[in-house]
This record gives sequence, C-alpha cells and structure tokens, in this order.
Amino acid sequence: MRQFALACEAIAATTKKLQKTAIVAEYLKSRSVDEAAISAIFLSGRPFPAWEETTLQVGGRSLWRIIAELSGKSEGEISAAYRRHGDLGAVASEILPQHPGQGLSVLHVESAFRQMAAARGAASKNSLVRDVLSHATPLEAKYIIKIMTGDLRIGLKESLVEEAIAKAYGDALAEVQRANMLLGDIGETARLAEKNSLAQARMRLFHPLGFMLASPVDSPEEGLSFFADAAIEDKYDGIRAQAHICEGEAKLFSRTRDEITESFPELPGALAGLPHDAILDGEIVAWEYPATPGDAQPIIDEAAMGKEEASEQRATDLGRARPFTVLQQRLGRKKVSEKLLRESPVAYLVFDVLYADGQLVLDRPLRERAHILDELLSADRIHDRGPEIHTKPGQGKLAFETDPQPAPVCIIRAPVFRAPSPDELEELFVAAQARGNEGLMIKDLNSPYTPGKRGKSWLKMKRELATLDAVVTAVEYGHGKRIGVLSDYTFAVRDGDRLVNIGKAYSGLTDAEIAEMTKWFLDHTIEDQGFRLVVEPKIVLEVAFNNMMRSDRHDSGYALRFPRIVRLRPDKSVEDADTIDRVREIYEKQQK
Repeated sequence: MRQFALACEAIAATTKKLQKTAIVAEYLKSRSVDEAAISAIFLSGRPFPAWEETTLQVGGRSLWRIIAELSGKSEGEISAAYRRHGDLGAVASEILPQHPGQGLSVLHVESAFRQMAAARGAASKNSLVRDVLSHATPLEAKYIIKIMTGDLRIGLKESLVEEAIAKAYGDALAEVQRANMLLGDIGETARLAEKNSLAQARMRLFHPLGFMLASPVDSPEEGLSFFADAAIEDKYDGIRAQAHICEGEAKLFSRTRDEITESFPELPGALAGLPHDAILDGEIVAWEYPATPGDAQPIIDEAAMGKEEASEQRATDLGRARPFTVLQQRLGRKKVSEKLLRESPVAYLVFDVLYADGQLVLDRPLRERAHILDELLSADRIHDRGPEIHTKPGQGKLAFETDPQPAPVCIIRAPVFRAPSPDELEELFVAAQARGNEGLMIKDLNSPYTPGKRGKSWLKMKRELATLDAVVTAVEYGHGKRIGVLSDYTFAVRDGDRLVNIGKAYSGLTDAEIAEMTKWFLDHTIEDQGFRLVVEPKIVLEVAFNNMMRSDRHDSGYALRFPRIVRLRPDKSVEDADTIDRVREIYEKQQK
C-alpha cells in the first residue's frame, strides 16, 4: 500500500495526462497481477468493481470521529486541518501518528473493505475501520480514506487507468476499453490484459454497462448545429434505467449501476415477456394513464397519418408523465404495497437497445438500433408468459390479469420526432413540457452507443421550472480547487418571522465571487461547526431548479431538484426573499 500511496502522490503532483498514465503503467508493471488488479480498481476511485453493488456504508462523520480518536487531536485542531486541506484523507495524513511496524498491503486493504461491507451495524464497521487505520501509515491512511469516501481526487479518471493498462501490458487501447466496458470491472480487465487475453472478455447479462450521456444545449439553434440528421425525443424526469432480460428473468439497474428492481415490481414481468434476451436503455417515469386502460396504446395508421403526426398522436394518447415527487415514493423500498402500485403507477419509456437476440449492437448507428428496438417492442412479437400477464394491443403494454381492477404496466417505445428547423424544435420543446416532461433529447442518428461518454452525439435541451430568491443560512468549505473557500451554500425562504431551509447549491458563482463571499461569511459567522459555518442570514441569492418535491430533509418541508445559483442579489434584503407560500404555489402548479 505504501507504493500505491507514493504512486498516487506522484500522479497528483502532475497535471500532464501522459505523465499520469506513465506513472500508473510503471506502478502496475511493478506489482503482482493480483495487486495490479486491485490497484486498478482503487485507482479508479472505488473500493469494488463498478458492476458490483457492494458498498461500505461508512459515513464521513464516523470517519471523522475515528480519526480524532486515533490522533488524539481536539475538534478545533481537526477542523483547522480540514480547512487547510478540504479533504479528510489529507487531514488523516497530517494528524495521525506514525508508529513502528505500520504498513499494509493492497490485498490486505481490499480484504478489509470486504469485511466492512459485510459487517452489520455501525459498531462492527467502525471497529474494522479503526483497526485498518491504526495499522496503516499516515500516508497509506490518506488514500484508504479517499477510496472509502469515493473522493480520490488525484486527477485520474478511469479512462486514464485504461490507457495505463494498455501501456503496461502492450495491448491495444481499444481492446482494453471494450473489455472494461463489457465486464464493468477494471481489475478483471487488467488481469486479462496481463495475459494478453482481452479477446476473452464477454458481456455478462445482469452486470450493467455504462450509460451513454448527453451534453446540454441552451437553444434550438445550438441543438441543431452539431449534426444534420437528428432524432428528437422528450426528456423524461424519472429514473434512468438499464433493463437486462434473459430467459424470462428481468432486472433493472440505475445510472449508478445499483439494482432497483424491487422498487418497481410490476416491470420485470412485463419486460420478461419480450421475445428475445435484451439490454434496454430507458427512463422509469411516474405515469398517468388514459382513463380507459385498454385505450392506452391505440393502433395508429402511420401510412395514413404520416410519421410525424403519428408520433405526436402516440405521445399524446399513451398518457403523460407525473411529477418526479410521485416517483420518489417508490425509491429505496424493498417492498412496494399494492396501494402504492395502484396510486403511483409507472411506465418504462424505452429509447435504446444495447443487446438483442445474442448480438451486441452498441457499435451500430442509432438508426439501426432504433429499427431493432421497434421490432423488439412491436405488439405481435411479445409473448405471453402465462396466466399472470397478458398483452394489450400496441407497443408492448402488459397488465396483471389476476388483479380484479388491473393497474396498467407499460413498456413504451419512446416516441421519436424530427425537427428540420429551430422553430419546429421549439414547438416540440413546448409540447414536451406540456406533456409533463423536462424538455428534449436531440440525438445523432448516425452515432454508436458509447457507454460512459459525454460527447455531442446526444444533446439535452431543458429550462428551469422557476427561480427563488433565497437567503443563505449556512456555508461549507469546498473541495478540489475550492479548498479553503466557502463555496457550498445552504439557503432558506421566509416562513413568517423565521427562515426555513429549502436547499443547498455549490455551482453558479465565479471564483472571484466565491472568494469575495468567503471573506464576508468568515466575518459574519454565528456558529463555527468546523467545515460548516452558520452565518448571519443577510445574503440573498437567486436560485434556479428543475423540480420541487416534498421532503423532510429541510425544515421547509420541501427540497429543490438540481438547484444552482443564478446570481447574487445584493439589491435585495432578507425581507425581499421569497416565502413558503411562493414555494407551495410552485409545487402545486407543478402537480397539475
């Protein structure tokens, strides 16, 4: 682990990507294949491979207390160190004592992580953490903590680890990238590369792949400026989900590659009715179905109507999205009641296919994948699985037949539009928002599916729901380039004579503004809590957000989805800030 930590120090000390890659490659070559495999995972900033759902479940506050106990330092001394570094691992490196005989191997640390993940209860986990950190050197502890918190921050992305593996073992970078994409395990990829056996990598169903990502655009003109042949879809405000279907079994995975099947128990049966094994990409959305379930998926005569008119008709007749707050009731539940299933139905809006009928189709252009998806989800290709489900006319609609009043279970092919001009794209945007969706996705029909990549082949166009003028009540020290400055702001709205917190944001202000505000907040601190300061409520911000939800996380009873600071409002006093009544008004309008 000492050599791993020294390599990380060297990687952090340079900004040159080639040099970072060379350091990692040399380090990997110097280790045994087992150590190299585990190190590759650690260097990607994780304690476990990406495909695994294993988590440590050790909180930052627990780590703080253990470091304080092992160091013998006071809360004030630890807080001062945190302000200097903005990183708990670096704090540990500075204040933990050095003792003779300290030192751990990479394999020992990986084994300890496995034990922590398996331990039940905070006391058991904390005991294991304390044991590991007490036997590690201060420098080793620095990187053990960074890996535990998922905050390595040495300027090293997994893509650079892939390059280093290729360099270390003399393999082609494209082969390394493909193997890692298929396996979801950079450590196993390193093992295969060391043996020159990357061609043996095979995609494993129920091991989620990375998701293709989109880049934002601000206007219809920009949205049509990157490629000529575009497919347009609604941008749904739900949970991005990858569905794996194999031999009558189906599982759902989130963008973080966590399995979420239990939260949506009505979907696996419907997905398992597909005629072939497949991997689908789509969005799980809280869905309002038409009044007559059987009419939810009408047969549309595209030849008579034309494709664009048919898509518009289908998008309208399928139903409409409900607010994300409705979907939120499902998240994290191991058991979903029949009442919740009935009151909060969902739909899986499918917009891409990654694997079908034994073929990986990632490298095919979107137009070909779209055709495969259309065939896969067409009504006459969906097979019954027995008495518990049956098909409805249309695009993959299934319902539970044993329910006396069956709640619809929809697997819907996301409607696709075309927009040759910015004016037509703007019209589609307005229509998408009227259907309860965030905005639009604009996709290059000639593009392959590139997991984990954010390029210009997929674009997203959306606008804020509203803005609020809110008052800053607390601030926190930032990370990375914002070490030493107060950049994370908690803000509130007025509720009579008091202020009630409603959110937290850290993006939107310039470095100069943050530096200036840091001085002000330090001079106007009410309570110093270490890395968090409660401040005089005098600064007003304009905050934008995409959605609002009910939440007990804040004393306002509400939380903002994707909040970001638009600007400081020095022209406004606290009395000019928005009220809880305005918050309720926005929330209620959003529900309609």
